[in-house]
Amino acid sequence: MPSASTKAAATSTAADTRLTPGASGYRRMSFALFAAGLATFALLYSTQALLPAISAEFGATASAASWTVSAATGALALLVLPLSALSERLGRRTMMTWSLAVAVIVGLLVPFAPNLEWLIALRAVQGAALAGLPASAMAFLAEEVRPKALVAAIGLFVAGNSIGGMSGRIVTGWASQMWGWRAGLLAVGLMAVACAVVFRLLLPKARHFTPGSLNPKALAKTVRTHLADPLLMRLYAIGALFMTVFGAVYTVIGYRLVEAPFSLPQGVVGSIFLVYLVGTVSSAAAGKLVGRLGRRGALYLAVGTTAAGLLLSLADDLAAVLLGLVLITAGFFAGHAVASSSVSRTAKTGRAQASALYQSAYYLGSSAGGTLGAIAFHSGGWAGTVLLGLVAVLGVVSITLYGSHSARVAARAEARCPRLRTAH
Repeated sequence: MPSASTKAAATSTAADTRLTPGASGYRRMSFALFAAGLATFALLYSTQALLPAISAEFGATASAASWTVSAATGALALLVLPLSALSERLGRRTMMTWSLAVAVIVGLLVPFAPNLEWLIALRAVQGAALAGLPASAMAFLAEEVRPKALVAAIGLFVAGNSIGGMSGRIVTGWASQMWGWRAGLLAVGLMAVACAVVFRLLLPKARHFTPGSLNPKALAKTVRTHLADPLLMRLYAIGALFMTVFGAVYTVIGYRLVEAPFSLPQGVVGSIFLVYLVGTVSSAAAGKLVGRLGRRGALYLAVGTTAAGLLLSLADDLAAVLLGLVLITAGFFAGHAVASSSVSRTAKTGRAQASALYQSAYYLGSSAGGTLGAIAFHSGGWAGTVLLGLVAVLGVVSITLYGSHSARVAARAEARCPRLRTAH
């Protein structure tokens, strides 16, 4: 039997072999996961900038065409938790490889969908396949990278997500303007193929993964524990509501900008998603905001910024609309960064499952926002979509105010406890 000191030495040795910045393995891993993140979000939102063109070809309303986005994000939301659990058994690398491979194959089929129903179905399969990537990537990084380098490694993966979401929409927009929306989707599919090849060639083998057994009862118990935690539930709701606003705005904005008084071409509409770069800056600044204002103060600032952007976007002036999108994007990314980072700090056990539940809520919000935003636009124009966004923002404010009230009540109760103990 090995002694405790022998085990500790072995653990220390294993820890020393984890990847650090400067090592060739770290660079390969970083580029591989950047490519995977880029492909994931380019594929996931590939139809969003093309919705007006899809509506025109199939004679579909905005709400019907929006399901090409909502079906993908909804399927991802439903499967991210079970696939993250399956990766405990199969391995992170295997799960990511198969998820990306299936999503890419479906991505090459999507441009040839004969009708809207087939397009929505293929997009749902694509979203389901992509569900195996986000949680597995985070777990892979946590296992293979030294703790001091983990934040930077995760940041690069998230950067791939952001740039993928932006570049995918821009590529589809310009390709669609020149050759049609099917060519736009094919261009994104080919870009994703290249990313998948880079990912598979560069990603190093996992050296610190230990397969676990699939225990549905233990998983269900962990999930129930998280869902019974009031603070976690508030954070999940905040993430979903912020994403409802974001999903509604960016699903519908293309319809508004191709119509009068703007009448912008499809390529220019796709380029509007360059605004995502603002989100990269605001999410990076979220940590400093929390340090100065506290978590709730940062959320109030994010909510106020988002609401101001929604109201400004009502103007029939392109500059005002663009500034509104900048504010909406900055507020959303800041709020999302505050809420998602709070989940890991709040969960004492089962942090992977807690994060997976947040991702589920986040993408369900995206799915709901895309569909409801399109319905609101169909019923009341852009003002209807803005009203939906303001209702979601009011929900975030209400939840945050309730959290502040609960914290004050708990603090007063804790302050009374010493006096009670002294009296007894």
